[in-house]
Amino acid sequence: MTSIDLPLPGGGWESRTLQEPRTWPTSTTPISSRIAFGAAHVVADPLGENVPGAPAQVDWDSTLAFRRHLFSHGLGVAEAMDTAQRGMGLDWATTQELIKRSAAQATECGARIASGAGTDQLPAQVETLDQVTRAYLEQLEVVESAGSQAIVMASRQLAQVATGPDDYRTVYDTVLRQVNRPVILHWLGTAFDPSLEGYWGSSDVDVATARFLELIRDHADRVDGVKVSLLDADHEKGLRAALPATVRLYTGDDFNYPELIKGDGGHHSDALLGIFAAIAPAAGMALRALDAGDEAAYDAAFEPTLPLARHVFKAPTFYYKTGIAFLSWLCGHQPGFTMVGGLQSARSIVDLAHTLRLADDAGLIPDPDLAVRRMETLLETAGVTR
Repeated sequence: MTSIDLPLPGGGWESRTLQEPRTWPTSTTPISSRIAFGAAHVVADPLGENVPGAPAQVDWDSTLAFRRHLFSHGLGVAEAMDTAQRGMGLDWATTQELIKRSAAQATECGARIASGAGTDQLPAQVETLDQVTRAYLEQLEVVESAGSQAIVMASRQLAQVATGPDDYRTVYDTVLRQVNRPVILHWLGTAFDPSLEGYWGSSDVDVATARFLELIRDHADRVDGVKVSLLDADHEKGLRAALPATVRLYTGDDFNYPELIKGDGGHHSDALLGIFAAIAPAAGMALRALDAGDEAAYDAAFEPTLPLARHVFKAPTFYYKTGIAFLSWLCGHQPGFTMVGGLQSARSIVDLAHTLRLADDAGLIPDPDLAVRRMETLLETAGVTR
């Protein structure tokens, strides 16, 4: 039995004995009842100059090995998304290499991959819609030429330059007319990126949703699905019921994913989730149980992961990437707990200790001895001693 003293969020300490490792089944056979992507993080090169504002330097071996870990549980990979620190440390030059390497590996493994195409090669301030459109098309060419499905990401630059819903239509109409295969449209809420306030031309979610649906209906043959990250289960249920029959809704709700993926008997959500990077063994087991029609086993696999997900994605939500990378390190998927842009500092040591506690509750610590050694080293480095 492996024990550790952990600081508590409200003060004080807990002496905790970690669970014995749980054996999770693996299988590269794709899940059949749902399409499920895990949005994967990047592993920073521990010897790289990954300081705030510097170009990203990536540990490619560990980064690609982590994607094979997701594949081993039947998940696809959502590449170069916000989980990979797009706009928060991952620059466009490194993003291109990430997409190409990951897509090649997915082809080799016979796995599903979709990659983010955005406008983050542009400067923060742009002047015209044409700049945004051309940036989208440049990134789409990179994604599609790599052999990956494209995810058309929400654009900070478009949000900054657009004056109303017609400007969004001008850009998206042009982009969607030029894609080579159906794409996933991404609606990222302000909890994940405050600069996207008023996306689709309105801060009123109902008005924005109506505009979003108009776009999808007009281009239904070019839209595989929509990835919605508003953390509002009721809104998601209403939106997915209103979508054309051929268009999927990929949930991005890291607070309510079990009920949304299971569905209500009439509609269900597929999945494109950052938390799946942290809970891949449980997610694979849950979704295979759903394949078998065993809802009790589905619930049993997912339910213990919800407290962990809600903690990792707590406000400020856009720092959830730190929890994802921390868990990857604790579980032995990468050699160090460093992140591009120095983002490992974005959650407190007490917060990270609670992340370990909740991951253990969910049975997601494969090597308790390793996790304890690493956590004790981190506590000591931070000057946290009992």
